[in-house]
Amino acid sequence: MSRHMPSMRILRAFEATARHRSFTRAATELNLTQSAVSHQIRKLEELLGVQLLERGHNTITLTEAGGDYLSSARNALTEIQVATDRAIDRQRGDILTIACLGTFALKVLFPNLNSFIQQHPEIGLRVRTIVAHEQEAVSVQDYDVSIQYGVRTDWPELEALKIVDEQLFPVCSPLIGSELQTLSDLQRQTIIRTASPLILRDDWPLWLEKAGIPNNRFAAEINCDLLYPSYQAAIEGLGVAMGRSAVVKNDLQSGRLVEPFDIRLTSSLGYYLVMAPQYLELEKVKIFNKWALGNLSQMANI
Repeated sequence: MSRHMPSMRILRAFEATARHRSFTRAATELNLTQSAVSHQIRKLEELLGVQLLERGHNTITLTEAGGDYLSSARNALTEIQVATDRAIDRQRGDILTIACLGTFALKVLFPNLNSFIQQHPEIGLRVRTIVAHEQEAVSVQDYDVSIQYGVRTDWPELEALKIVDEQLFPVCSPLIGSELQTLSDLQRQTIIRTASPLILRDDWPLWLEKAGIPNNRFAAEINCDLLYPSYQAAIEGLGVAMGRSAVVKNDLQSGRLVEPFDIRLTSSLGYYLVMAPQYLELEKVKIFNKWALGNLSQMANI
């Protein structure tokens, strides 16, 4: 190991001080004296040969070097904490770590998760939220089971179980829905697209082709890079979004959203339970998979 490697004690003291901008509050968090925290920071600055903090009268600010080092130190501490939790959880059969796409977690998993908790109170849960562009970067070591979006071949070396077939169709607020009597009425509306380059596909062109109006024009456009803000914009009456059946079901049932046309496109993509093959036989994973394929499949199917 490098003789220049700072200790965890020093890194934690620096991160807490930088976050609080206070030796006193950092000391309280770490259950140390203020002078002990200050001493740890001095040792780190001497080790690095740079000043990390500007110390003023009752003020602390990060130097440019301090800001750069904080980012790296914080990432390292987070990775160590995740790895520690993971190692502990692997030895325990009563903690299940679920990695889940944010919109699916908010719209499908969380509204139904209470039934799993009631059926299996002996299993504790850790839920790690991921966003679409992080799917490929998420390590299988960071979760027991994940809920991801794509096609089966996206995970060639992993186990992938489809939760539900998905359909695509426009959704909007009830007020806008009352204005959409025919497909031609779409030309007077704002379209809400959900897309980001190389990451999230815009589903509108596929549905418009299915509806027989591939060259349809709209009055205006709103572009979002994630699903959740697109649906919230539609709920707020800002325009018409392209709904995915699995994640708009609750909003349709509650009346926050309506489906103005009876035209649906079956998607080639879907939501899957994805996990490493070695985790498939873990009892806690088998229990969750059975529950998810029963309950979530039913709850997301409309």
